[in-house]
Amino acid sequence: MNFLDSVPAIRRIETSRDDLFAIDVVGHVSSADAENLFGLLEAAYALHPRIDVLVRLIDHDGVDWTDISAETLKQGEANAKQHIARCASIGEPNWIPGVQGWFAAPLPIELRHFKAEDEAAAWQWVGATPIEASV
Repeated sequence: MNFLDSVPAIRRIETSRDDLFAIDVVGHVSSADAENLFGLLEAAYALHPRIDVLVRLIDHDGVDWTDISAETLKQGEANAKQHIARCASIGEPNWIPGVQGWFAAPLPIELRHFKAEDEAAAWQWVGATPIEASV
């Protein structure tokens, strides 16, 4: 195992809004990455009853859905319906249709996909800007 194998695929993006949960999804998402994502979302829900979500896909290479427990997925769906108002997806692939199929209708979350070159429009749609991390 080299040191890059332990780099998480889910990376938080600091933003100008406390109630916006923004992440980069880089490369392949393992089941451990997905479980970690659900935990991060639960922490965000504890701080804010309603949140918006922004997901920026970078060289996305799939998710190990079959290795995530059915209970985790069921709870993730219930929590999302209760707490997420809007979700912006930036980049490819456009996973919005798949997410819409995952939830039972009617979907209480407003979902919107943006191409990578339209990232500024996505940030405008969620009413926030990313905050560059100081090194």
